[in-house]
Amino acid sequence: MGYVSAVPVPQPRARSGAAARAAGAATGRRTLAAALLLGAAGATVALLASGRTWAEGTTATPGGTLSLSAEGGDITGVPSALAVVGLAALVAVFAVRSKGRTVVAALLALSGAGAAVAAFLGASDRDALDEKAAETTGDTAATIGSLSHTPWPYVTAAAGLLILAAGLLALRYGRLWPSMSGRYERDGTPRSRTAPVVDPDRPEDLWKALDRGEDPTDGDQAPPGR
Repeated sequence: MGYVSAVPVPQPRARSGAAARAAGAATGRRTLAAALLLGAAGATVALLASGRTWAEGTTATPGGTLSLSAEGGDITGVPSALAVVGLAALVAVFAVRSKGRTVVAALLALSGAGAAVAAFLGASDRDALDEKAAETTGDTAATIGSLSHTPWPYVTAAAGLLILAAGLLALRYGRLWPSMSGRYERDGTPRSRTAPVVDPDRPEDLWKALDRGEDPTDGDQAPPGR
């Protein structure tokens, strides 16, 4: 009578689970790269654009008219401040896990939204130039005339939207991203750690095992051949 050997057949569920993990890892890599690009670009552009001229105008003086201009920082410091917060949150999102990552991702998204709204409101602001007109002429009733705004406030608002997009990606896909505090392989699985071999004839090995909280008398710890 012959022997029948049973060959294990891969189960469809196992194959689908492996495919799902591979797809999740690929999605995590793509969204991570996109979030880093969007967040870093948005914060950089917001900081640079906030230092540009946002508004221009003229004010009347005893000798004629004087041209004045206001930078983004003169109008509102909110976009640049929130860009710094967003940049810090973009880095911090990799240092935390679980609920902490969700909180930091939400902070990143709110920073971008706040920067965009503040820059958009600043695109029609005239108070900063009115204050400059009063300071320059020494007349508290002086106001700015021929007011015009440059495209830089809208550039700053667009940069804030990039930070917002990075935050939304972190909220949606952050659970698939690696963490600084974890040791992961390329596929996202934890690295296996081999327990050090304890030689019962070496007292220093016994003390090290005790320091690690291991039982040095366990037969599994003994080196092969003893």
